[in-house]
Amino acid sequence: MTLGGPDHQGSLPGLSEGQAAALAERHGLAQVGVRPPVGVYLRDLWRHRHFLLTLSNAGFTARHQNNYLGVFWSVLNPLLFGAAYWLIFGKLLGTTGRTENYVGFLLAGLFTFIFFSAAFNHGSKSMISSTGLVRSLRFPRALLPASVVLTELIASLPAFGILLVVAVATGEVPSLKWLLFPVAVVLAAAITLGIALICARLVHAVRDVSNLIGLATRVLRYVSGVFFPIADYAGKGLISDLMMYQPVALMMTLVRQTLLEEFPLDPVTWLASLAWAVGLCVVGFVTFWRAEASYGRA
Repeated sequence: MTLGGPDHQGSLPGLSEGQAAALAERHGLAQVGVRPPVGVYLRDLWRHRHFLLTLSNAGFTARHQNNYLGVFWSVLNPLLFGAAYWLIFGKLLGTTGRTENYVGFLLAGLFTFIFFSAAFNHGSKSMISSTGLVRSLRFPRALLPASVVLTELIASLPAFGILLVVAVATGEVPSLKWLLFPVAVVLAAAITLGIALICARLVHAVRDVSNLIGLATRVLRYVSGVFFPIADYAGKGLISDLMMYQPVALMMTLVRQTLLEEFPLDPVTWLASLAWAVGLCVVGFVTFWRAEASYGRA
């Protein structure tokens, strides 16, 4: 009989720590509950890109599976909101300012904000709402807030398509700058992703923060120029600049500049939006990655 092992009860000699690590690496195994290096994490994200698409498609399908009108609600809901806000802010409160095409202005801002608010709210709570999935499967946890943003983007595509029709119906003439409309939507999605990653980490660390997400959404709705042109009501100065160049307001400005003739393309706006998109995504990724080992724990 061959003796071995620490108990000397006849078990075979165990592997050394180095041999065990080499064996795990050879078979694609990784230790759970630890934070991988950034490079490994990025490669793992890319390797799970199909899982990201599956999560997003599943989320979009589940949302409409119990509705008789199904995906049609993706168009009907924004239009109903638009009609209500046009009546309240455009007719009753008169917040049109100097805007000529207020319907196009309102819907461009509203459809963009609806996408942001849904992704912001659900993405911020994605880690605490998917605890079972996190504890059951091994995958980069950043896929959860990313899948929420992608789900909301997919859900918003019909509304963005209707926005093009509305622009033409309200007198806008298609031009070359309309080709930048998809770029504006992508920049808006990147900004939203960065914010969702940061807030998902915060909500996971301090659950009480989730109670402030709804409040933050309501505040952003009324200070980001969804219903009114900021320049016409905020005047000039630091407050006006802060309102116009905060990321949520920039999203709507980008969309308006691509579709509405009265809003010419402004390089400063696009550079500021690009800076926000890159900066928030980098900060959001690093912030989220640093807590990768803590997700799913009690």
